[in-house]
Amino acid sequence: MPDLSGINKMTKEIKRSDGRRVNELREMKAKVGVVPNADGSAMFAFGNTVAIAAVYGPRQLHPQHMQDPSRGILRCNYDLLSFSVYDRKRPGPSRRSQEISKVTEWALQPAVDLSAFPNNVVDVQIYILQADAGTRTAGINAASMALAHAGIPMRDLVCSVALGKNDKTLIVDLTKEEEDFSEGEGATDFAIAKLGNTDEFSLMQMDGKIQPELVNEVLRLGKEACDEILEAQKKALKESVESEEEK
Repeated sequence: MPDLSGINKMTKEIKRSDGRRVNELREMKAKVGVVPNADGSAMFAFGNTVAIAAVYGPRQLHPQHMQDPSRGILRCNYDLLSFSVYDRKRPGPSRRSQEISKVTEWALQPAVDLSAFPNNVVDVQIYILQADAGTRTAGINAASMALAHAGIPMRDLVCSVALGKNDKTLIVDLTKEEEDFSEGEGATDFAIAKLGNTDEFSLMQMDGKIQPELVNEVLRLGKEACDEILEAQKKALKESVESEEEK
């Protein structure tokens, strides 16, 4: 096992352009029940990155040839709204949004139990209202909360965060500025998702390069960040239940 003490020390001491420590998340905001007409919905934000998710179903899946008689299926759709980025995005789906939609399904599937809903589909619509990097991870966090809010049977909540490396420094929850870092060894973006109360990862996706000996340290930082994200998710869901009980 390589000596990571220097990296751990660096993680605690070096600050970034926005003043955060390298293992510090941006301010998180989480809320459920943001789309009244959906069966379940949620908002999750990392700083200036804001995602909303709405769940519809279970409902019968059409066309019939796509149905699974043994269980329901999960279907996710992710998209950036045109005004969410500085350079206006062209409306409609793109290859990137299609890829992230599928990645989101893979990240959420281990937590969702649809065995009681054969031939049905649960649709999750994810929209990014503001984008400052970390959009797929914010979308996964919002979708997990929305599924729980909709009463879909779940093993656990799913927590997601982007980690990375600017030159030789490991960092947690990258901003767009950090994603575009080009000095030295450049930037690395390592998105993870895990079931909140376990060590089971449901997503590991990397753009860039990272030394193999640093992967364990990246995952350790990711687990610590996901613990914080899980608490924010649970707090939002608890506040929603308490609000309903007061009515």
